[in-house]
Amino acid sequence: MAGINLVKGQKIDLTKGNAGLSNVIVGLGWDPAEPARGFFGVKKQANVDCDASALLLSENGKLLNKTNLVCFHNKQNPNNSVIHSGDNLTGDGDGDDEQIKVNLKAIPSDVHKVLVVVNIYDAVNRKQDFGMIKSAYIRIMNAAGSGELVRFNLTDNYTGFTALICGELYRHGEEWKFAAIGEGSHAAHINQLAERYI
Repeated sequence: MAGINLVKGQKIDLTKGNAGLSNVIVGLGWDPAEPARGFFGVKKQANVDCDASALLLSENGKLLNKTNLVCFHNKQNPNNSVIHSGDNLTGDGDGDDEQIKVNLKAIPSDVHKVLVVVNIYDAVNRKQDFGMIKSAYIRIMNAAGSGELVRFNLTDNYTGFTALICGELYRHGEEWKFAAIGEGSHAAHINQLAERYI
């Protein structure tokens, strides 16, 4: 089943119209851009190590505690309703590079948003930014195996940015929705980005 393609700023219902949907997989993918050609041929660039993370935010958009930051060094929140698949160091290959599993029904009641972001690891020292990445996307899949629900291709020019705020799952009454954000950030590390929400 093909998902619905969203554009930046668009929102969509996830659970309304998908009766019984509770377990979803947030898949993120990207590919390294072609290396620049130098005078003597191809200039080798280091692998761009992108790290997906989820910030579990309150109704006021605040990160209430450090355990609500799910990332490569904290792979799940306390009740295991949000679980990170682990770190992919290169972005090579087809399909999702990193995944975050979300049990919407088990998310604690004080969490109203699951903000999904991607950072470039050690971006400042490696002199890397999202201009070195192509074909980035975020998608939501039904974990029960019935395919992709939503996809948002991040097609803007993100040159100079070291982090991307991709999208968010958020509560709307009893239902869950998804918003396509696609905003660049200069945060050099996930902890630096998380500080914005404290």
